[in-house]
Amino acid sequence: MKKTIIDNELGTIILTKNSRSKKIIIRIKNDCVAVTLPERSTYEEALKFVETKRDWILTHKNKLKTSRKNISNEEPFQTLTFSVKLQSADRKNYFISLKNNLLTIEYPNTINPETENAQKVFRKAIENGLRHEAKRVLPDMLSALAKQYGFSFTEVKINSSKSRWGSCSSKGSINLSFYMMLLPEHLVKYVLLHELCHTKEMNHGVKFWRLLDSVSDNKAKQLANETKKHSTFLSFRA
Repeated sequence: MKKTIIDNELGTIILTKNSRSKKIIIRIKNDCVAVTLPERSTYEEALKFVETKRDWILTHKNKLKTSRKNISNEEPFQTLTFSVKLQSADRKNYFISLKNNLLTIEYPNTINPETENAQKVFRKAIENGLRHEAKRVLPDMLSALAKQYGFSFTEVKINSSKSRWGSCSSKGSINLSFYMMLLPEHLVKYVLLHELCHTKEMNHGVKFWRLLDSVSDNKAKQLANETKKHSTFLSFRA
């Protein structure tokens, strides 16, 4: 269950109840403040907690804003399966092509590529590319890992979640964010194995981490910490 609140100072606050959450957690995103709370907690309790962290939230939102990077050829943008090239052209509209592991975005030579409107078009084009490639690549990778390590799942879906790389339901249905394509290959495999392990252990208890260690060369916690250093937001990925 989700609830959205608009705060004049903090912007959009998205409150999400999660049966696996044991405490209220705040995550600062580029476009919102994401708050995850246990099912037993109320939205009012979560908002009171947010209020106690208002100064902390504002500080981190400002840090994200100042660290924002534009998409440009000077800082090449690389995903799991394709790189991005911006190209000025004598044309009136944008033209986007994904071929041979290269996403080419042609833009009118009358446009400044550093403007926010242009950057929005670039990010949208990249997101479409990520979605396309995720649907093409991730299900096969998941199936191969499941076969290799003896897991099974009922279905796999690709979504646009920015709050988590993946999730697994009690029925063995696995959801994967197409933003996973922003991760290096070894972390993509880690996330896939993480969700496959949830088909046998639905919590993050000792048995879960022991199982995940057994399929990741005893590097489960190390890989988990490495994954946390990556963002789902295009504006923070050079």
